[in-house]
Amino acid sequence: MSGTISLLLGIEDAGELARVTAGAEAIARTLPGPARLGLAAGTGTLDALSRLTTGRPLERLDARGRDALCARLASHAATSRIVETVKIPLLLAAGTELLPGPPEPDAPARPDAALDCTPSREWPACSTADTVVIGSGAGGAMAARTLARRGMSVIVLEEGRRFTAAEFRERPPLDRFLDLYRDGGATVALGRPPLLLPEGRAVGGSTVVNSGTCYRTPDRVLRRWASLGVPVEDFGAHLDEVEATLRVARQPVEPLGRNGLLALAGAERLGWQAAPLRRNAPGCRGSSQCAVGCPHNAKYGVHLNALPQACEAGARIVTHARAERILVERGIATGVRARRPDGSCFEIITPRVVIAAGATQTPLLLRRSGLGGHPELGRGMAVHPATNVAGRFAEPVESWSGVMQSVGIEELHGDGILIEATATPPGMTSFPLPGIGRRLRGELDGARRLAVLGAMIADAPSGRVHGSRHRALLRYDLTREGAGRLRRAMVAMGRILFAAGAEEVLTGLARSPVVRDEDELTRAAAAASRADLHLAGFHPTGTAKLGAGDTAPVDPSGRLRGVRGVHVADASVLPTCPEVNPQLTIMAMALRIAGGIA
Repeated sequence: MSGTISLLLGIEDAGELARVTAGAEAIARTLPGPARLGLAAGTGTLDALSRLTTGRPLERLDARGRDALCARLASHAATSRIVETVKIPLLLAAGTELLPGPPEPDAPARPDAALDCTPSREWPACSTADTVVIGSGAGGAMAARTLARRGMSVIVLEEGRRFTAAEFRERPPLDRFLDLYRDGGATVALGRPPLLLPEGRAVGGSTVVNSGTCYRTPDRVLRRWASLGVPVEDFGAHLDEVEATLRVARQPVEPLGRNGLLALAGAERLGWQAAPLRRNAPGCRGSSQCAVGCPHNAKYGVHLNALPQACEAGARIVTHARAERILVERGIATGVRARRPDGSCFEIITPRVVIAAGATQTPLLLRRSGLGGHPELGRGMAVHPATNVAGRFAEPVESWSGVMQSVGIEELHGDGILIEATATPPGMTSFPLPGIGRRLRGELDGARRLAVLGAMIADAPSGRVHGSRHRALLRYDLTREGAGRLRRAMVAMGRILFAAGAEEVLTGLARSPVVRDEDELTRAAAAASRADLHLAGFHPTGTAKLGAGDTAPVDPSGRLRGVRGVHVADASVLPTCPEVNPQLTIMAMALRIAGGIA
C-alpha cells in the first residue's frame, strides 16, 4: 500500500507516508468485501504495471521512476480509470489531516444529553413493549417521542451505537468518519455513472453526520403530494414543531468562514439570490466537522433533543441491535427479532412496529420479514445527485475552516438546481483533485487556496433497492435530464467563483480538469458525458412510498398495506423527491404518521 501511496500522492517524507498508509489501511478494513477486493486488485495492477515497465516494484522506484510511471498511467484511458478509483480512499486518508486539531480542553461544548441506552449484549432474550421503533434517526426519533409521550412503552432498536462529544473532541477525524458511516462511507449505488451514497449509522442516525441544513418542504412539493392523495393540510404545523425541536435559525455570518463569504460575494456580484442557510446548529463555532461529529455538540441532531425527550417520557434505546425480522401471525404484527454483534438473537413482543430504518434498509427488512410482496417496494428511489467545483484564489481560503455547509444560492432552485457552499478537506467529498504523483502532491499542498461549491439536483426516481438479506444492492442511473442539470449547475458554480475573484476553476472532469474563464468552463461542461461527471448521492427517499390506492406500498396514514400493526415513518415513505435537504420533511412526516397511530 505504501508504494501505491507514494506513487499516486507523491509523498516522499517517511513520517507522512507512514501516517497516510496507516489511514488508508484503516479505510480498507472498513470497506465491504467487493470494494476491498477492488482496491486490492487496483493496487496490485499498479504494482504489476510497475514491474512490467520498469522492472521494479512500486516500493523500489525512485522519484524519477515514479514520475515516468505516472506519465504512462495518465496517458492511457484504462489505466487512468484505475488510478482515479484507487486514489479516492488515499485522498481521504491524506485530506483528513488538514482538519483543525482537537479544541482546547476547556473550550465550551453542549453537554451530552441523557439517553436511556442499553447495549444489546445486556438486553434480555425476550421482552415486551407497546411499540418497537426500528431506527433512531430523524424519523424514528420523532415517532418514539410522540408515542412515548402518549403513555406507550417504547423500545428503539439502533444498529449503531451512541457517540459522545468527548469522542468527537479526542479521536482523529478519519477514525470518526469510518465509525460513523455504514461500510466506512463507501456505500455505492451501481449505475451510469456509479454513485457514492454515504449513510450514517449511530444513535441519532444521519442527523449526527449531516450538514445541519434545514429547508422547509417547498409548497410545490406539498401540492404534488396532495395530488397523489397524501394529506398535507397540517404539514406546516408539523414543520413548525420540528423547527422548534431542532432550534432552527439562520446561520450567523461570523463563523461562516471564507468559503461561505466568497459564495455570498460571487452571488451578489451576479445579482443572484443567496443567503446563509437555516440550520439546527445553535452556537455553531465553525469547526467544519459536521460530517464526522461536532466536537462542541453545537449541531443539534435528534440525539440531543427528540431522543432524550422520548427517553424522558419512558422510551428505551437498545444499541448494536440489527432488526432481523418483524414477527407476524395471521397478518398481524406480534414482535421483532433482532441480532446482536455476536450473532445471537433476542425478541421483543409487541403489537405495533414503526419502521424507520432508512430508504435503503427498510425494503430489506420488509423482505426478510416476508412483507416485501408489494411490487413497488424498493422501486422508485430518488436521490439528490450532487457535484462540486472548486475555485483557486490568490489568498488562502481554507474551505474546511468555518461552517461546513454555510450558504444557499437559490437562483436556479425553481429549475431543480440547489447550490450550497459546502466544503470538507480533499477526499471527504466526491470532488477529485486532478493529477497523480507530484502534480497531485502540488494540488494537495495548494488546497488551502481552494473555495468549493456543491450543487444537488432534483432527479427522477430512477433508483432501486435490490436484495433481501443483510446487504442492499443499490442501483441508480442518472437520467439524461439530470445530467443536463448537473452540467448547468457546474457552469453556474463556476460563474459564482469567477465573480468572487477565482483565478481558475477545477472542474473534476478528466479531460478538462482546470479552466480559466466562463467560456472554457461552458465548453468543458457541454462536452462531458454522464460517465465523465464526478458524483455523490445524498438523501435517498421513496422506496416504500406513501400514497392513496393500492399502487403505493404504504397508505396515507403510514400503515404498511397487507398487515396490521406495521407503520413506516422514514425517508422511504416520501412520495416524490423533496428537492431540498430533507431533514425537516422526514421528521414532520414521522410526526404526522406517529400522531395517527395512537
